Amino acid sequence: MTGLSLYHMTDEYLAALDHLRDMDLDEETMSDTLEGLEGELTIKAQNVAAFTLNLDAEAAAIKEAEQRLAKRRRALENKVKKLRDYLLVNMERAGITEISAIDNSFRVRVMKGRQSVVIDDMDTLPADYTTTKTIIDPDKRLIAKAISDGYEVPGAHLERKPQLKID
Repeated sequence: MTGLSLYHMTDEYLAALDHLRDMDLDEETMSDTLEGLEGELTIKAQNVAAFTLNLDAEAAAIKEAEQRLAKRRRALENKVKKLRDYLLVNMERAGITEISAIDNSFRVRVMKGRQSVVIDDMDTLPADYTTTKTIIDPDKRLIAKAISDGYEVPGAHLERKPQLKID
């Protein structure tokens, strides 16, 4: 069975198990044959499990690096915003509307900007100028408790799915 996927090895193991049941073999021969087939299957399963542990570790390292990089990116973006605000405030204070780099590689200009709506008091806005958003989410904890307590909840049921744990 070597060189096969775990899936195919499992198929072969189950087929061999059926075949051995049909044969008139003594208990020891049948046990030895199954032990050999099961050993290869177990080794393959161990290799798959070890590989998943390595992939989990690599994914965790990448996630940690992403978090560090995202934190660094946010810090840089915040610094850029503060410096731009600092530059704008001081150019406005000095009455300067345009500055060019000595080598003309860039130009800084104070622009009018876009017009935007500022809400001063939400409670005094007429209803015609507001929208209402309704979000409906199932309360899964409440549903689970109700079903566990013996109540029927239309449109929902409890389900236990097998899990694989690798320690």
